[in-house]
Amino acid sequence: QVQLVESGGGLVQAGDSLRLSCAASGRTFSRYVMGWFRQAPGKEREFVAAAWSGTMSYYADSVKGRFTISRDNAKNTVYLQMNSLKPEDTAVYYCAAGPGPGTYSPGSYIYWGQGTQVTVSS
Repeated sequence: QVQLVESGGGLVQAGDSLRLSCAASGRTFSRYVMGWFRQAPGKEREFVAAAWSGTMSYYADSVKGRFTISRDNAKNTVYLQMNSLKPEDTAVYYCAAGPGPGTYSPGSYIYWGQGTQVTVSS
């Protein structure tokens, strides 16, 4: 069982930055692929970024070059650094953990956090 708790969301202006954090419980954190997803009102949950233990990371085209995912296995924490935020980045952001090998689909993840709201004003 893994519990995930996100933090760091908020209201910012276009062009600003935010860093989301996701703290995980459990001793097997390093075995999971960690992902960030987001869901805007009226839209489906979509993939944002994922990181395997090690250096492999993956990004949605819409955030590539602006967002960076990182993980600290010693702290059981995964981060999402979001730069150059746009109004279209407004959504609830969810952290998720999965056993792999799937990376991009929400169905590939077993554990989910409660979500944190990110609102970007123009």
